[in-house]
Amino acid sequence: MSIIIAGGGIGGLIAALALHDRGIAVTVHEQVGAVKPLGVGINLLPHAVRVLASLGLADRLAASAVRTQELIYFNKLGQLIWREPRGLDAGYDYPQLSIHRGILQTLLLEEAQRRLGPERVRLGERFVDARETGDGKVEARFAGRDGAPATAAQGDLLIGADGIHSAVRATFYPDEGAPIWNGRVLWRAITESFPPFLTGRTMIMAGHQDQKFVCYPLTAEAGQPARINWIAELSLDRSKGWRREDWNRTARIEDIAPRFADWRFDWLDIPALMAGAETIYEYPLVDRDPLERWTFGRITLLGDAAHPMYPIGSNGASQAILDAEALAEAVARDGATPAALAAYEAVRRPPTSAIVLANRGNGPEQVMQLAEQRAPGGFADVHDVISREELEGIAARYKQVAGFSRDTVNRRSA
Repeated sequence: MSIIIAGGGIGGLIAALALHDRGIAVTVHEQVGAVKPLGVGINLLPHAVRVLASLGLADRLAASAVRTQELIYFNKLGQLIWREPRGLDAGYDYPQLSIHRGILQTLLLEEAQRRLGPERVRLGERFVDARETGDGKVEARFAGRDGAPATAAQGDLLIGADGIHSAVRATFYPDEGAPIWNGRVLWRAITESFPPFLTGRTMIMAGHQDQKFVCYPLTAEAGQPARINWIAELSLDRSKGWRREDWNRTARIEDIAPRFADWRFDWLDIPALMAGAETIYEYPLVDRDPLERWTFGRITLLGDAAHPMYPIGSNGASQAILDAEALAEAVARDGATPAALAAYEAVRRPPTSAIVLANRGNGPEQVMQLAEQRAPGGFADVHDVISREELEGIAARYKQVAGFSRDTVNRRSA
């Protein structure tokens, strides 16, 4: 058996590692010529960390990540709405981890090159097209850099893990068009040295759907300043449109700082945190409609190529990791066959479609919007505005939809 993966991002590389771990030959083709530790922070939920631990990555992750202790939602005045423990502190068998995306990407690339062999992780090769050859194989063509002629790769299956602008997806949905922008824009950055806040391992979200601030530490050494990842989010006029999303587009602090100028709370000075960042990246909040079909014969989709979603609930990378595990399990069980891809899709497409739609409704972050709608001027006690039962229900339902309720995750690790 041999598998071709188009795309060497987080999902593609973990799929490669998971397939290799089950004794299946795999080659990754990534269009970027050199993978650099760019970007900002991401969170990995316990069900995703379970998969990574099963691949022997736990120690390397632990050395590069922060074990998130709690998640807290606040309103725009810094008043507490909802607090919950996370990961190990919530009784999961695995932690929730906050890590720099570039560090994770580099870690995965190094592991793939070491385990698969460098010749099976091919950089600078962009997917062009693919066809089934009629003899139980699929042939994919990849263009080289600087106008180099396309080269062909042949395998039993092709996995499109090439992101939100997936060329593999476009093969089957050529008229889909650009991702859907909802009128909200994210400004993301890292402030390299800032005093720790709250427990030192707390993730916070403050505001509401039209103006929100998120931050969490990427380092947590006792008595030391922390490396803080932060995201400022604003709703803009949709009629003016937005530029193509690109994680490497920089922005000016002057574009957003005035909107958060008075967000100074007893537990965090947000203007000071924002001012400490050297580089800020802007990114429109986009997704795509769920598909009715991912799999076409010997070709299927994975990660953002299959189900791009708003980065709400810390689910983007985590769901790609779960895709990778389900794909590897299906191929190991059913062989490198269309039946294996159909089985993988049957397991993963329904839940990820549900998450895409849940995230459009703000997922668990809807508690902030409820607080804004019911008490825009603030409150003395959040339970005068939202009952404990309602808050608990919102949190529990999203965990169920996203597949990371504690019982579900811990059953898989048993």
